[in-house]
Amino acid sequence: MKGDKTGVSKWRAKSIEQLMAEKETSRHRLPRTLGALDLATLGIGAIIGTGIFVLTGVVSANYAGPGIVLSFVLAGIASGLAALIYAEMASMIPVAGSAYTFTYVSLGEILAWLVGWNLILEYIVSAGAVSIGWSSYLVDLLSAAGVTLPASITSSPFNGGVLNLPAALIVLLLTGLIITGAQHSATANKFVVTAKLAAILLFIGLGFRHIDPANWQPFLPFGAAGIVHGAAIVFFAYIGFDAVSTAAEEVKNPRRDLTIGIVASLITATVLYILVSLVLTGMVHYSTLNTASPVSAALLRVGLPWAAAAISVGALAGLTSVLLVVLYGQSRIFFAMARDGLLPPIFDWIHPRLRTPLWDSLLIGLVVAAIGAFLPISLVAELANIGTLSAFIAVSAGLLVLRAKRPDLPRPFRVPWVPLLPVLSMAMSAYLALNLPTLTMVRFVIWIVAGLLVYFAYGYKHSNLSGKSNPSFSLKLNMMKPVSKKLPPDPTKRD
Repeated sequence: MKGDKTGVSKWRAKSIEQLMAEKETSRHRLPRTLGALDLATLGIGAIIGTGIFVLTGVVSANYAGPGIVLSFVLAGIASGLAALIYAEMASMIPVAGSAYTFTYVSLGEILAWLVGWNLILEYIVSAGAVSIGWSSYLVDLLSAAGVTLPASITSSPFNGGVLNLPAALIVLLLTGLIITGAQHSATANKFVVTAKLAAILLFIGLGFRHIDPANWQPFLPFGAAGIVHGAAIVFFAYIGFDAVSTAAEEVKNPRRDLTIGIVASLITATVLYILVSLVLTGMVHYSTLNTASPVSAALLRVGLPWAAAAISVGALAGLTSVLLVVLYGQSRIFFAMARDGLLPPIFDWIHPRLRTPLWDSLLIGLVVAAIGAFLPISLVAELANIGTLSAFIAVSAGLLVLRAKRPDLPRPFRVPWVPLLPVLSMAMSAYLALNLPTLTMVRFVIWIVAGLLVYFAYGYKHSNLSGKSNPSFSLKLNMMKPVSKKLPPDPTKRD
């Protein structure tokens, strides 16, 4: 679509009507195949996993001690506020792209680009962290079965190895699954979510009987500040509900089902996080939990090797579902940004048979596999958090802008107590961001500067709002064919 006089401004923005019209007339539509249950399991699949099976140990040992329970509560409150805002925006704007798309129609293109750029950091880096945790649990499971893998192929160079091969392989395997289609991914996700929920409930049931209250003393070994520092780190575990909104364009009834998926998945995850962290720190002393597989390590320490093996299987399932959803969500954000002209047109190409953004998934899979193979988990978790928190701040601000400028828009779900809740959401997200390590903030500033350079070098010139022609990769491919044919109508599309 050609730009108008707003095209001369760096603050140009799309109207919601323009965005929806582009989506409906685009050659690059994604088929609507997902329902409320698919979305809820996508959210649970993404949220419940890394926080329980990986970060509980690292954060307990280094930041919060048994007070990690309060860290999860604080992070859950901040995430809950953001989730309500996402629910309103997603039900009102059911288009792929999540926070990037919400920002585009509320705060303008340049801020939308920065949010999308930060989401790239959030999703790709967090997927790398999950793959590292997955590898750690696989090593524990094989060790319990008497099989020991060489440290050189199960650890990053930062931890004394050559590469983390299992982490890279699981990423590449799931990338292949995602390429086959959203419904296949959602179906596989339901099976692994069921397995990991069973493992979590087994751990809670068994661990409760081995709680020693002495392990909760001192409850706040790092002081009250440790709770906040811990919340800033475990916040990483809550980004899954954002992945629900990335699927908006592929939902059969988005105005109803998106709200259900976002809210239901977040509530379920928060309750389980609190229960698991309480049981875990009660079973063993927090100082012994500095490992990427704390749940199975705790069961081994209390003499339950069979349970540790069973939990490791559940943890592998849980981390698989997280990785699956995060890889899926990132590919849809790439797709939305490319369709707007801010990324090269190859990234909005839909495979004619699979109906998925093929090149997006391949590039993301290769990058995440490299992160999982060569970087340590502590570094990648901190970087993912800062990207998430910045997106939450932008979406909250965007909701306030749309409430003021477009009160007429239909809102199937409305956030209560506006402007109080959006302002509180921004304040809590900013507070958690400021409690991340200083080096993380420095890396984030470098990432922002790099993003601005990319935007002005490419995105600003090629944006659909620039007024310049920007034929898509799909269109170019069609033009190369001897006979031009229209794409068949999407049979799953509902009026």
